[in-house]
Amino acid sequence: MPLTPLPLIMIEPLVKAALLEDLGRAGDLTSDAIAPADLVVKTSLVSRQSGVVAGLDLVALAFRLIDERVEIDRRRQDGETVTPGDSIAEIRGPARAILTAERTALNFLCRLSGISSATASIVAAVTGKKARIVCTRKTTPGLRAVEKYAVRAGGGANHRFGLDDAVLIKDNHIAIAGSVATAIERARSHVGHLVKIEVEVDTLLQLEEALAVGVDAVLLDNMTIEQLHRAVDMTAGRAVTEASGRITPETAPAIAATGVDLISVGWLTHSAPVLDIGLDFRPSDQ
Repeated sequence: MPLTPLPLIMIEPLVKAALLEDLGRAGDLTSDAIAPADLVVKTSLVSRQSGVVAGLDLVALAFRLIDERVEIDRRRQDGETVTPGDSIAEIRGPARAILTAERTALNFLCRLSGISSATASIVAAVTGKKARIVCTRKTTPGLRAVEKYAVRAGGGANHRFGLDDAVLIKDNHIAIAGSVATAIERARSHVGHLVKIEVEVDTLLQLEEALAVGVDAVLLDNMTIEQLHRAVDMTAGRAVTEASGRITPETAPAIAATGVDLISVGWLTHSAPVLDIGLDFRPSDQ
């Protein structure tokens, strides 16, 4: 599916907050002292690693919020791959503005490109299987929308965005309700007809109970490959099947081969390594 950019109204508060955090109460003391006010420079965003780019709209906004005269020529788009030495974007404008926004722009770009790159690695590992790679709610506070966007840039898909767009009954909910069936019944009586209900199960007995009551999706948590095969057979298309639990690019192929519909991976957003990208100044005659 085409990658749809996030609306400006969603990303502008994030970028403004990050810039204000950096500028503090006195602005950029270093750049204002060293760079002449009228100096115009040319720079390049250059990848130091292979990966998938995400976050260029936030980069552009970071520079332009400091100075609208900054010009950005994108050489890559979000969702495209890069290799070491590739120019991602050429940036021209007042030196002070570029230096001031540099760290904020790179923080967003490196973080989000790291997420998209990690996602792409697992998506590639399950190529040819029907399973889709999805993220979770294990996101950086305040950055959920852009981190889930980065997952999409890497070829993945999104799980629920928050507590209000779907029901996910987990082990503690079941403990409070007393049983899987009771938890599902309470949820169904509480939400509207358009709200999907998913239940997390740790055993095949819990799965059997959930299927007997009826549910939209089942989260098969930390099951073995054998258990996943049996769970998919038991479900037989009556619910969406989702596997989760310490999944890596190495373990994902065997999990996908069980026939599950989804594979959810929390570390994509909570601990994916950043993609190393730098801002290089170019000689003034280039």
